[in-house]
Amino acid sequence: MDPLVRASVHMQRLLGQFGGLLLAALSAFLFVYAHRGEGRIAFEMLGAAGLIASAVSALVAHLKRRNVALVSGSEVTLFTSLLGLTYLGLVYLPLELRATVHPVVLLVTMIGAAHTKRRGTLILLAFAAGFELGLGAELGAAPGIGSLAVRVTLLSIFAALSGLIYDRELTRITRVAQKQVQDELDKLKEDARAYRLLGGAESEERAAETGALEVARSIDYALYVLRSALRLKSAAFYSESSRGKLALRGASSRTELQGQIASDTGIVGVSIDRREVLALVGARRTAHTPVYPRQELVGSLCIVPVMGAESLLGVLYVDREEETEFDVADRALLEKTAEFVKMATENERVFGRLERQTREQTKLYRAAEALSAAQSEVQVIEAGVESARTIAAFDFAAVTLFHRKTGLHEICAVSGDEGEHLVGQKFRQNAGLVSMVVANRQALPYRGDYDAERQILFSRGQEVRGMPSLLVLPLMLHDRVLGTLVLGSRKAGVFRDSVRPTLEILARHMAVSLSNARMVRRLEEQATTDGLTGLLNKRALIAAAERRIKMATRFQRPLSVLVTDIDFFKKVNDTYGHDVGDVVIKGLGDVLRGMQRDTDAIGRFGGEEFVVVCEQTDEKGAQNLAERIRKELEATTFQTELGPLKVTCSIGVATFPAAGRDWETLFKATDEALYVSKRSGRNRVTVWKPRLKGTSAA
Repeated sequence: MDPLVRASVHMQRLLGQFGGLLLAALSAFLFVYAHRGEGRIAFEMLGAAGLIASAVSALVAHLKRRNVALVSGSEVTLFTSLLGLTYLGLVYLPLELRATVHPVVLLVTMIGAAHTKRRGTLILLAFAAGFELGLGAELGAAPGIGSLAVRVTLLSIFAALSGLIYDRELTRITRVAQKQVQDELDKLKEDARAYRLLGGAESEERAAETGALEVARSIDYALYVLRSALRLKSAAFYSESSRGKLALRGASSRTELQGQIASDTGIVGVSIDRREVLALVGARRTAHTPVYPRQELVGSLCIVPVMGAESLLGVLYVDREEETEFDVADRALLEKTAEFVKMATENERVFGRLERQTREQTKLYRAAEALSAAQSEVQVIEAGVESARTIAAFDFAAVTLFHRKTGLHEICAVSGDEGEHLVGQKFRQNAGLVSMVVANRQALPYRGDYDAERQILFSRGQEVRGMPSLLVLPLMLHDRVLGTLVLGSRKAGVFRDSVRPTLEILARHMAVSLSNARMVRRLEEQATTDGLTGLLNKRALIAAAERRIKMATRFQRPLSVLVTDIDFFKKVNDTYGHDVGDVVIKGLGDVLRGMQRDTDAIGRFGGEEFVVVCEQTDEKGAQNLAERIRKELEATTFQTELGPLKVTCSIGVATFPAAGRDWETLFKATDEALYVSKRSGRNRVTVWKPRLKGTSAA
């Protein structure tokens, strides 16, 4: 019974999606068939009635905004029915008026093309071609295929022009709206700066709004990097706004997204209820894509709920046009991004609480704003220390990071003359203040009083003296300590209760920002780096090559490209297994990395093929480099379970500008040279010459 039920459901879905269009097509066929014969007035009237019924039902469906498939949508059915009714009206006009009124067909076709997608326009043109074929003689058109082709071509040209004009106008309106929004945001930021200068309670509220903008930017940036890394169509974060609704807070997308979506229906509701990642691939996708105002081509989508400590913060939505599963690595990256968004969202909620705080908390907000703008760990540390100076006066500052795997503390930054020699030093867990703060997750010492004779700060031999006031704050993310912020002053009583709570909150902000900076760095690396070799991936390598070619063109400098391919690599995989194949690929990557100059760009282009782009390198220099690479790999021995393994490589070399002035031409020339190396016996270097032009790999 299960296959029968499933078939019935599919049939009902197809009828619901294509029923109106099918009715319009059958009615049009019945009308043309009846009109061309004698004594078929009943069928003719039935066809006309069917066209009217399909037009009315499509209009009602459009007004109700039914969520149906793109090509069978209410707009397509409506305009095909109106087109049929237009032809119906023409054939009942007096013969002398038909040619005069016939341009109405062009008008209906143009309007339909402007309001439907490409596939809808093609359906509309197919209807028009059918009517022209069946009723051409009735409309006064010349007989023959040539005349029909001219009429259909004319309809197609007008439809294409209408669609193009409509798309251009829609793009213009969208840009104007985006500019208006950006102008409003810029005005808000300018007002925030002005209010901060004036001071007062309202200034704090304006500062918090600016902090929210900075957090939104960090979320947008993370989504952009995620979209680039996973080759997504859209990546968006929706946060809770009201009961049953989620509001768009950040996005990276090639098309327009809904400003709000429901949180209690569809796959979003299921994901939230189950508190788990849910994904859809394939035919069911159109009914579960909640974020687009219009139906879009989506092959697969994934929803990740973003949970706070006690409640839902929002959902992370991503999709692709291709029907490909989100594998384990993809989902791990999605969960990391969701954690990043979670931290940024929680940071934003802290900004909301700061609106109701005192002048000291306004300073804290400014510190958080600076931290959220920092993109690297060094920038976060610098912003954190400078922000701490606005809260308390101190003469010494240090930041330590705790490496959980090794159990070592590292003094990674010091501000002040008393401890510059400490930068870079490491020490193990001990009875010092820093170690105790990491272990207990509590700020020390009590009341901020420090005695260097009785207390240890870092480790023995790593002391800081002349600081009667000292405070060690844990850089804590949830329940995990990343390190410590150490502040010291030559004055006594500096770190009392008046500043201590604010400094503790600042330390938490620093921990969140440090974690965010690490997350961004990992996302950037995954978006531009080949996971197996650690070299540039294909997309990043092409971008680097194009930048270098522009520089070579501007300054008239030579530039060379090398393409390296491992010989008989398939045989290596077949004989020794793919694990050994990966070791060989990494081995060639290590050889290339060992010969890389600071100005060179090296990347894995795919499989066993690598590309090297060498700035300020002429043909002879590139050939010498290629020979060194070939010999180095030939001399390398890989140990396997089946015994020692040696491999060779073939290399093609091409030089700018002789072989080409742009990346595509230059790479093609290099590939032609590589093919000659392969064809000539492998394990050799070939430099491109004009006589090789047109050679292509099999």
